Amino acid sequence: MNKRRVVVTGLGAISPIGHTAGETWANMLKGVSGTGPITIFDSSAFTTKIAAEVKNFDPLKYFDTKDARKLDRYTQFAMIAADEAMADAGLNLEEEDRNRIGVLIGSGIGGMLSFEAEHTKLIQRGPRRVSPFFIPQMIADIAAGHVSMKYQLKGPNYATVSACATSGHSLGLGLRTIQYGDADIMVCGGAEASVSPMGVAGFNAAKALTTRNDDPEHASRPFDKDRDGFVIAEGGGIVVLEELEHALKRGATIYGEFAGMGFTADAYHITQPAPGGEGAMRAMRIAVEDAGATLDDVDYINAHGTSTYFNDKNETEAIRTLFGDHAYKLNVSSTKSMTGHMLGAAGAIEMIAAVMSVKEDKIPPTINYQTPDPECDLNYTPNEMVEKEVRLAISNSFGFGGHNTCLCVRKFVG
Repeated sequence: MNKRRVVVTGLGAISPIGHTAGETWANMLKGVSGTGPITIFDSSAFTTKIAAEVKNFDPLKYFDTKDARKLDRYTQFAMIAADEAMADAGLNLEEEDRNRIGVLIGSGIGGMLSFEAEHTKLIQRGPRRVSPFFIPQMIADIAAGHVSMKYQLKGPNYATVSACATSGHSLGLGLRTIQYGDADIMVCGGAEASVSPMGVAGFNAAKALTTRNDDPEHASRPFDKDRDGFVIAEGGGIVVLEELEHALKRGATIYGEFAGMGFTADAYHITQPAPGGEGAMRAMRIAVEDAGATLDDVDYINAHGTSTYFNDKNETEAIRTLFGDHAYKLNVSSTKSMTGHMLGAAGAIEMIAAVMSVKEDKIPPTINYQTPDPECDLNYTPNEMVEKEVRLAISNSFGFGGHNTCLCVRKFVG
């Protein structure tokens, strides 16, 4: 069968460098760092004392007191980003068949802050003090449920959970859902709020986080020789996907065409990527082939680029092996150098960056790139934004457990 074409018609985000998608993108181009001292909890006893938090966040600007109390922080981020994306898409839901609009929003961890708070009640005050809202507050699918209920969207509705590949999977499955005719519009993405005592302690125990506490703005330094771990971050990103003819018929603004996706598994290790980035390489190849493109068509790779030793080395090797000589002609960058690692929301935020790079022919930088690593020898768009024609961009997301996703977006020509 011929797959239906899918375009991007709405973007929404709340991140450590912006409360909207537009603000987040503008600050990416400026090279703004979102990392600073942890304020959500007392981190004085922790090995890592920095994170990329959403700055100046007041849920009461978005929700009434009752709803703010019942919604975990990660769900709040998802709903805020979804509200922006829905408004940006300009949908008149009174004229749409809501049975043909679905929601697919994931979270790598879900409501960790709620879990910690209610567990503390259980231990200190007994089981009767645990909130009746606890379970629906912390489960990783509830953000998708809340968005579907708010807008009465009755198409496919579920969540993906694949660690840092979560919203890459959400978006790729949203693409397939529309391509194969199960929906006309999908509201897709991810959200995370794991800057918490257990979140930071757990990643510290795994030796995954940076400990550059005295210089937070320069702590996230993907592909740099002196990288020492990722910066944990929070936020949400939502992308509205739409079948092309449906979008054209209603006169929607089209950011770009979501043309392909590739999903693979490393089948290797719980946290380390496969040697040589073998699984990542296959995901990129599949995504480009799925888009009906060639490897030489790719102008920009928004890398997973976590600022950990193994990820950046292996992702570089995967790009080098797959693209050959072309690897040195295209631009690579890691926007995690600015946003930190938003875990289950990372893929959606980075897809927004890829979409905007295609739309505006601007490539965001990898900031804090100071000392080249001989094992990482590509053009990482160091420290400053580059203006360059971007016909085709891909966005990589890789998760603990060996989950790999690659999303491919091309410039839309009417």
